[in-house]
Amino acid sequence: MNKQLELLIETQKLDSAMIQESDYLNSIPSRLSLIEKPFKDAQSIVLKENETYESIKKKKKDKERQLEDIGERIKKSKARSSEIKTNKEYQAYLKEHESLEKERLGIEDGILLLMEEMETTEADVRSAKKTVDEQSKNTEALKKGLEEEARIKEKSLAVLRSKRAELVIGIEPDLYSLYMSLIESMGGLAITRAVNGVCSGCNMNVPPQMFVEIKKNEDIIKCPQCKRILYHEEVIV
Repeated sequence: MNKQLELLIETQKLDSAMIQESDYLNSIPSRLSLIEKPFKDAQSIVLKENETYESIKKKKKDKERQLEDIGERIKKSKARSSEIKTNKEYQAYLKEHESLEKERLGIEDGILLLMEEMETTEADVRSAKKTVDEQSKNTEALKKGLEEEARIKEKSLAVLRSKRAELVIGIEPDLYSLYMSLIESMGGLAITRAVNGVCSGCNMNVPPQMFVEIKKNEDIIKCPQCKRILYHEEVIV
């Protein structure tokens, strides 16, 4: 095989591996976001449940103030009962007293309902906090795993870069410029195999005579369609 072609093939293998490692490293922020989502969702639920609990607690306090107020009104009403002189005044007193007692019972029932809601919400808060703790541990474990994978990928990338730097020294400048131009314009694939007369880069046929020349691996031959450099390699099935 043409030595320059061989160097380009090896360079392409290293570049493809580097692209793969770089893509993985570039995906880390989005992967991290996915890992942290369950934990953040659990935190949001705790916040929401706490807000619900505080809202119910405030309503209960309002009801308790209303209960104190109605208690004072009932006390004053009873105090005025000693001043009643006529049957008409007595009937009015009874009506007022009945109304106040009815209102007091309604407030007490409301307080009981709110207390039940508070108990339910407290249980929901405890459950949500437990979920946060579980998600926190799970998230930290996954993040550590991701960080370890990133370290391995970065180390691998550094090794690949070092190998590439040594390899490209042997490539003729003009050919290397062509290769780099194709790398940039062809999505990272500058040199590829021709298989059964077809360019594996663009999947288009190459002329039969050209394929014969490609199979010799003696010259730099470009695909007539995509312009990638082609070479031949037997595929072992």
